[in-house]
Amino acid sequence: MKAKVITLENKAAGEIDLAEEVFGAAVRKDIMSRMVNYQLAKRRAGTHKVKGRSEVTGSSAKIYRQKGTGRARQGNGKAPHFRGGGQAFGPHPRDHGHNLPKKVRALAMRSALSAKQADGKLIILDDATLESPKTKDLQDKLAGLGWANALVVAGGEVDGNMSLAVRNIPGVDLLPTQGANVYDILRRDLLVLTKSAVEGLEARLK
Repeated sequence: MKAKVITLENKAAGEIDLAEEVFGAAVRKDIMSRMVNYQLAKRRAGTHKVKGRSEVTGSSAKIYRQKGTGRARQGNGKAPHFRGGGQAFGPHPRDHGHNLPKKVRALAMRSALSAKQADGKLIILDDATLESPKTKDLQDKLAGLGWANALVVAGGEVDGNMSLAVRNIPGVDLLPTQGANVYDILRRDLLVLTKSAVEGLEARLK
């Protein structure tokens, strides 16, 4: 399929052929959902922790005699049902990550790219470079293009000036081709790919 190429000055820069199997695949929302859950689960620190009855501070002595008090029998005051006692079945440090087959991850990426293309939210950029690292200059360019919420995938290497200029602009993210992922693609309204990013993604997903 053909797609128009533009510059940061919003001028036409020719056309590019997009691979049908990468940008025209069937959109699988279920697979994309699995991929997003996989990514977010891997991000979790898993450091949440509470103290059990063996870890809380307190005496291990029996709090009163077994019989003759008229009250229910009790052990020590560190039991979960007492104030200041340990937490029963509380969270402990663990890894929340889980496995997802490589083919499923690749299918999710193709679905995300195809979804943006089908919705008309995919833009091909000639090059993502700037002459100076000034945020104001880039903001003016983005305003002229109408990009308020976008992910820019800038090829194998990110331009240093572009990286410095974009990091203070809310709603706009910049990633190299290797860092392109389903979650970041879906969380932004527009997906902007440079020509080199298109080549890199097609080589990765074909």
